Amino acid sequence: MDFEPTIASVSLGDPSVHPIATRLSAAACHGFTQVEIVEADLLEQTKALGFDRSEYGQVQAAKSIRALCDNHRLKVKVLQPFWFYEGLLDKAERLAKIKKLELWMKLAAILGARIIQIPTNWLARGTTGDVEVIVQDMIEMSGLGLKQDPVIYFAYEGVAWGTHLDTWQGTWEIVKRVDRSNFGLCLDTFHIAGRVWGDPTAPSGINEDADRVLDDSLEEMVRSLDVDKIFYVQPGDAERLDRPLVPGHTLYTEDQKPRMTWSRNARLFAFEQDRGGYLPVQKIMETLVVRMGYRGLISAEMFSRHLFDPRPEVPAEFASRGAQSYRNMIEALHRQLGS
Repeated sequence: MDFEPTIASVSLGDPSVHPIATRLSAAACHGFTQVEIVEADLLEQTKALGFDRSEYGQVQAAKSIRALCDNHRLKVKVLQPFWFYEGLLDKAERLAKIKKLELWMKLAAILGARIIQIPTNWLARGTTGDVEVIVQDMIEMSGLGLKQDPVIYFAYEGVAWGTHLDTWQGTWEIVKRVDRSNFGLCLDTFHIAGRVWGDPTAPSGINEDADRVLDDSLEEMVRSLDVDKIFYVQPGDAERLDRPLVPGHTLYTEDQKPRMTWSRNARLFAFEQDRGGYLPVQKIMETLVVRMGYRGLISAEMFSRHLFDPRPEVPAEFASRGAQSYRNMIEALHRQLGS
């Protein structure tokens, strides 16, 4: 069982604070061989190079980031997040997204990424949850990806605060209906556990009957999910907050769903129980790797208020934590596999 150590660039420091060059160097120095690049990396690098956000500017940024990755022998596996795409009601907005997608496929090719990640839409207005509309949107997206050489793959991620879809079951239903070879899933342990098991607004941080609900969900996953349609997995945990995330909490944000605020501010790498992690990440990873036989891309991802810390040591500190997390995960999986 061999997995290439992979990490999301955004988990090494916020792009608005820490240059991409510093974060990529930290990743390579701590043993990572592959990375996910996020849109903010491209936009910040565009600005750093003295360009505007035009197509030309973003192309130059992508070339610059690719050169940095090549210098550190890092492969870019994913470009993300292509958000707020599916279910748009405004035709002009939808056409603008298609135009943006065409640019993103060009950027992905420059970076060497074969996967573009799409989180489920969480816009409060202007979208529909009509499954047929969402499916047709994704069929159009997949068709454009199939025309690329090499083909671009799309990984649909069910975020825990999605407006219409917020579970792996919801995204899996869309994947089945789209039925295209280049359209599959991104499974994030935070979103799976943080939706049905964890609750940042509860005093305990846990949903009622959480263990049974999660166990039922994972049994359904084993029974019904085609492992070949999992394009990649993101292991990650979150802090058990000191008190419920409701009005009066220092992290509370009125115009955000609590799980989104929790995710943006208090996520952790997997297997960081010493830092307050408490979600059943290991159970989910064992389900995927041990029970279902998943052997594809696994990429460490986390978000935190601490990523905005301007100290220059931050990328190296988070790269070290991410590397230790990855090792701990692999060791735990090896123990379960008996190898």
